[in-house]
Amino acid sequence: MSTAVTFSDLGVRPSMVQALADIDRTQPFPIQAATLPDTLAGRDVLGRGKTGSGKTLAFSIPLVSRLVGRSRTPSRPTGLVLAPTRELATQITATLEPLAAAHGLKVTTIFGGVAQSRQVTALRAGVDIVVACPGRLEDLMGQRLISLDAVEITVIDEADHMADLGFLPGVTRILAATPADGQRLLFSATLDNGVDKLVKKFLRNEVLHSVDEANSPVAAMTHHVFHVAGADAKKQLVNRLASGTGRRILFMRTKHHARKLAKQLTDAGIPAVDLHGNLSQPARDRNLAAFSSGDIRVLVATDIAARGVHVDEVELVVHIDPPAEHKAYLHRSGRTARAGSAGDVVTVVLPEQRRDTQVLLRRAGISVKPQNVDADSEAVHALVGEIAPYQAPAPKAAPQAAPARSSRGSEGGRSGSGAPRRRGGSGQGAGAHRGSGQGGGAHRGDAHAGGGAGASRASRGGRARRPAGSRNAG
Repeated sequence: MSTAVTFSDLGVRPSMVQALADIDRTQPFPIQAATLPDTLAGRDVLGRGKTGSGKTLAFSIPLVSRLVGRSRTPSRPTGLVLAPTRELATQITATLEPLAAAHGLKVTTIFGGVAQSRQVTALRAGVDIVVACPGRLEDLMGQRLISLDAVEITVIDEADHMADLGFLPGVTRILAATPADGQRLLFSATLDNGVDKLVKKFLRNEVLHSVDEANSPVAAMTHHVFHVAGADAKKQLVNRLASGTGRRILFMRTKHHARKLAKQLTDAGIPAVDLHGNLSQPARDRNLAAFSSGDIRVLVATDIAARGVHVDEVELVVHIDPPAEHKAYLHRSGRTARAGSAGDVVTVVLPEQRRDTQVLLRRAGISVKPQNVDADSEAVHALVGEIAPYQAPAPKAAPQAAPARSSRGSEGGRSGSGAPRRRGGSGQGAGAHRGSGQGGGAHRGDAHAGGGAGASRASRGGRARRPAGSRNAG
């Protein structure tokens, strides 16, 4: 997937070439080779490339290169990256930081779902590059805790996903707060749902670079469609598909089912973690770190994570619940066959789902012959390969014994202080601790992406004020 040219051939400065070599990046991918001459020259660029094509590095190199030597001012960054989800923002930062650190630049990440105090502290200490989700960034702008008037280069990553989540009004307001003569780089798989309007309004004499057709499947992927007889056969098949030794991601439509399946697999000796919008940010970070490090090899995710998980060497993606539309299929599938590696994608189909799945795959440009299988079919065994050893689930904590009830006094009266018993006074009943993220409806702003503006309402005490159009954003 890499090209014959080198980063030096493309005009990348020697110090950056060395920083790239330090993270084992010595040959540019096609999207990098196509865009770098223009981005390094200061041109506005519209980049279109399929998922896993290497676009994060494609914008990180010119972003850092442009800002080397600039003075640092508290709460006034000179570089800005906008991302639709917390997971994606975190992983962009992980790619950016070694390049930035090698050139004396500081990077910080801003998103909702966590207290803003640390983010504000980082801004006041001075940062060069901010990687942000739109909702929290607008919150801080509204509180005058950050100014974008010094931003020289802005990157909008996965603009089409921003549009799908309804974030474009917020993105428009944010871009309008940056200098009109700044450089802007926009990366998007498609130009529908208003992305084209964003391009026309904010990019000047932009250069279009497209290394693949929008929404094209990845050539290194092998697609499989497994028809099963019913729900029981599906459950057994899913357990078998999850039991291999390599990393795999299983996609479900709902948060409840993702959480339930992760628990069922773990109880069956296949350690798994879940990733969805109802998790607190520390829980998301913990689960994703366990999966990225290889401590856990199975991740059960909802569509919210389809764009936010960028982990190499995922060998298998399983659509346990086929997605509702073809773009989601391609984005989910793009978690494997990344950065030139190969990978397999399986869609598990019940009898009543066959017609809809056929239409879905046709729209996604996937041509594959369905197979009727069960958990013991030869095709399944060939795909799963070596079975990982059974891992007994961690023992559950023993329930604490209820305190012994005191005996009645010698005169037949009730012992104790005589204070009346208060009903519900402990605050431990249903619906308690809503602000902790454990009760139903907690962290509503997390539900779809990025921990939106106004997330964690209960922890702020009362209804949070937010700019119009930022609901559930960043």
